[in-house]
Amino acid sequence: MVGAEALSLVKDYIEKHGGIAGVVSEFEKNGFGQQVRSWVRPQLSCDPEQVRQTIGLVKLKQMANQFGIPVDKVTEQLAKYIPAVVDKATPEGKLPT
Repeated sequence: MVGAEALSLVKDYIEKHGGIAGVVSEFEKNGFGQQVRSWVRPQLSCDPEQVRQTIGLVKLKQMANQFGIPVDKVTEQLAKYIPAVVDKATPEGKLPT
């Protein structure tokens, strides 16, 4: 998966989950509030297991089918790029309204 495909995957996930605020909320509900809040300020990493727990295997499989890539690659790419996207979307350290 190259950068453009990964960006498309992450963008699709964010758009379908209520934007940045929805993504943050989803991770917070699944016990990863500290991590997701750190993406709004200094970053902590996100690992594929946290993505699996937050998004769920059914949704991840749907995304994998949509993009024609294995589920483990979907979780790796989301874990890698979601923190960076949240960070870039919150330059003042605040969630968009």
